[in-house]
Amino acid sequence: MYLPKKEIDNSYFNKKFNLDENWIYKRTGIQKRYWTDDEKTKDLAIKAVENMINENNVNLQNIGLIVVASTNYEDSMPGISFEIQKKFNIKKCMCLDILAGCSGYINALDIARKYIELDEVETALVIGVEKLSKYIDENDINTAILLGDGAGATLIGKARNKMYAKNIESIGQDGDILTCIENEKIYMDGKKIYKFATARVAENINELLSEQKLEISDIKYIVPHQSNSRILKSLAEKIGATDEQIYMNISDIGNTFNASIPMALNEINKKRLLKENDKIILVGYGGGLNLGSILMEI
Repeated sequence: MYLPKKEIDNSYFNKKFNLDENWIYKRTGIQKRYWTDDEKTKDLAIKAVENMINENNVNLQNIGLIVVASTNYEDSMPGISFEIQKKFNIKKCMCLDILAGCSGYINALDIARKYIELDEVETALVIGVEKLSKYIDENDINTAILLGDGAGATLIGKARNKMYAKNIESIGQDGDILTCIENEKIYMDGKKIYKFATARVAENINELLSEQKLEISDIKYIVPHQSNSRILKSLAEKIGATDEQIYMNISDIGNTFNASIPMALNEINKKRLLKENDKIILVGYGGGLNLGSILMEI
């Protein structure tokens, strides 16, 4: 994962909006987020991959597919995935950039898995990256206090005899409740997003569990898009999960859209919180509207 160096803690917004010291944290669970001034979205993605190489001593030369999920691209061509290929001199490889709202990392991961299962590629690189600070209206308290920049990179290979199931769907009819239109800033209808991110996402997870004949108690961790701690706690209540089952790192990172799930997975991996045969559910939701859950066995 990679986070920019510029740290924005809640005191910045407390002063700007004349807020009590704990107002933001009580409503969002966020204490700080990171913004960048001089890096492009592709730079964040590249640095996440560099960190992955340095920390895990991985070789990228057998990668057959790069998929990048983001909601912001400074350049139409070439895409960020192509910039990754160029930077690391990855030879014969297919590159894809997808725009699927805040839940795009879930789509990207599932796309990569399909190519691997079909034996069309051996290894895939999936990246979630966002430079949301560029699209924040700093005078809009509904979005400014939430959003941050960051990137997470995931190297994916084939696992034998491991459970994998997904429940991915899109609801374009309701897309106007979270938008970022050309030359404008991010707009969010907080009340409608809250309802969608609790009620509909809970249904999505329950459908997935029911299809696989599993109970929530069979799941080690739910790893959700880190949107808002209130949303995540309400979601946990609706699906019957314990506080310990919902993995949250939003306090120190903020809401980073597509980067949030891979950055959470990076933390889980570093802390060695999983063992073989543990089951986890990744959950994405947001702009589009788009939502999806993936059940994976470790």
